[in-house]
Amino acid sequence: MANPFVHTELQTKDLAKAKDFYSKLFDWKLEDIPVPGSDVGYTMINVGEGTGGGMFANPDPNVPPHWLAYVGVDDIQASTNKARELGATVVQDVMEVDGYGWLSVIIDPTGAVLGMWKPKPM
Repeated sequence: MANPFVHTELQTKDLAKAKDFYSKLFDWKLEDIPVPGSDVGYTMINVGEGTGGGMFANPDPNVPPHWLAYVGVDDIQASTNKARELGATVVQDVMEVDGYGWLSVIIDPTGAVLGMWKPKPM
């Protein structure tokens, strides 16, 4: 399958409450990991089979809690540029996530938000 969804992420105001709720609701296994250079931690979501994800406490008071899906791409810069050329607004240009890969976030021409992800080679 070309360009599958590879990660789903919750940005929330109350991480402890979200972790408690989702781990009980879906029996997800959660693992807190440090984020180098940041005081905002990250919690990985292990769902067993299927697409997992993560969650974190977004410190921006203007961003409401929401889920964001990421699509895997082979060339993050080319995909981000192509999205822009096709009418998307790039709200987070290509950014490296230390040790893991690169991401970008767009708003498509219909107003929907979507992330793109390129993992670092193993």
